[in-house]
Amino acid sequence: MLKTLAIANYRSLRDVRLALGPLNLITGANGCGKSSVYRSFQLLASAGRGGIIPGLAREGGIESTLWAGSEQGALRQLRQGKPVTATVRSEPINLRLGFATEDFGYQIDLGHPPSSPPLNSPFDLDPAIKCEAIWHGPTLRPGTLLAERRGPLLRSRDKAGTWCIVHQDLPAYESLFEALSDPRSSPEVFLLRERLRNWRFYDHFRSDAEAPARRAQIGTRSFVLDHDGANLAATLQTIRELGQPGLLERAVADAFPGAELETSSSHIQMRQLGLLRPLAASELSDGTLRYLLLCAALLSIRAPELLVLNEPENSLHPDLLPALGRLIRQAAERTQVLVVSHSLPLIEALNRDPRCQHHPLEKNGGETQITGQDPLINRPSWQWMQR
Repeated sequence: MLKTLAIANYRSLRDVRLALGPLNLITGANGCGKSSVYRSFQLLASAGRGGIIPGLAREGGIESTLWAGSEQGALRQLRQGKPVTATVRSEPINLRLGFATEDFGYQIDLGHPPSSPPLNSPFDLDPAIKCEAIWHGPTLRPGTLLAERRGPLLRSRDKAGTWCIVHQDLPAYESLFEALSDPRSSPEVFLLRERLRNWRFYDHFRSDAEAPARRAQIGTRSFVLDHDGANLAATLQTIRELGQPGLLERAVADAFPGAELETSSSHIQMRQLGLLRPLAASELSDGTLRYLLLCAALLSIRAPELLVLNEPENSLHPDLLPALGRLIRQAAERTQVLVVSHSLPLIEALNRDPRCQHHPLEKNGGETQITGQDPLINRPSWQWMQR
């Protein structure tokens, strides 16, 4: 389970650290940085798939994603009674992301490629990976390092704990997860990579007339809901056959009293009180369809290491949100869940769980902060590598 998330110089997240538990909630006003926290998790997951550079490119490149304020931070200047002005940069450009679990930690530092005009390729302006590290335990210390990458040099410890040079010319666009992919020589790196790849994200399911979830699909047993919900029917049928008895039925009845869900491998139908025939997926309301998609995501047979939901309340009637809150709290018993939300009913439902780590965000001087977090008292400790 993730214990800490650390982000530096990513959009409005100049220096943010989150303490994480089984159930986590990110809230705040529009524009306060909630979506940036969500995307930072996605970028970290993409590092395990070798896709962090393309991920940044899709966001507009490193120039579009870097903290745009002064290096000192506007909030610090305001507290000192100084006008918010640009300062002479004393550190190199860096965008840093990292996390720590109970047994492993990982961090990555990205920046500008070395300036060597003339350009030999249009890709020479891509972000460059400057540093990476994997360590044992929740805290980075020299004695806990398992693998370390500085520029093109990559080294890792062998079974005896001795440092070995793995690469001396590792490309700046290639992560150490790609270079240390052999489970026999680097079992810890391989394990952490697979855990990153196991993270699951669900963001704004489509519910329009052409949405994949509304169309009948050729289905086989589905242990995980696709990100677009295309295998909804097969996933629900798999949950019904292999999940806990009655779990899906209770989730549906909690939201739609008196309704009955009929599933097969290829399509779904719902019987509702007062109707003489069941409604097909193409006839369901947007809110009903999205609730069923969330049921499939949260009750999937193969629970992920981390399940992240971005504003799951969209298109749901407020009366459905308490039921959704209970469904999320139930899912947090078997997997770590993080929810980004601005819905008060859902926030209230999740905060009833004593395990919930609630992180309300606010923006001061253009900088995202966690409301009530004191850097000297209740802020998670974190150590960034030096280049």
